[in-house]
Amino acid sequence: MARAIMLQGTGSDVGKTVLVAGLCRAAKKRGLKVRPFKPQNMSNNAAVADMPGDNNAGGGEIGRAQWLQAIACGVAPSVHMNPVLLKPQTDVGAQVIVQGKVVGEARARDYQTMKGRLMDAVLDSWGKVSEGADLVIVEGAGSPAEINLRSRDIANMGFAT
Repeated sequence: MARAIMLQGTGSDVGKTVLVAGLCRAAKKRGLKVRPFKPQNMSNNAAVADMPGDNNAGGGEIGRAQWLQAIACGVAPSVHMNPVLLKPQTDVGAQVIVQGKVVGEARARDYQTMKGRLMDAVLDSWGKVSEGADLVIVEGAGSPAEINLRSRDIANMGFAT
């Protein structure tokens, strides 16, 4: 079983992504089999990643940040490294991508009710990413101090728990 560390920050755009990429590279240079993981990401900057087990699907989408972190680890990017990707489309809505595949669109309020179901996909992907790894470095999303999001949190303390 892989060991894991999780980095959380005081908000969005505070340097978590770059720090995780640096830690991934440092661990790789020390000979560890390291993998990145971000349960949920909100970004329009996506990249194509492998979809293990789905031979006819081609590639799936993950956040470009997790793609970069995978490269820092010296491994092929996988949709399981970022199982839930939200691509904003309006001020209150986003396209929802789960394990690399578009599953629909959701307004912010509707997305909150989806989170319970999405946790199953997050945990499934977590198991796949941690398989064969010595270390998994998990990046939280936004801030764990956003108490209005805590009850159904899949990205910070809800995932850590």
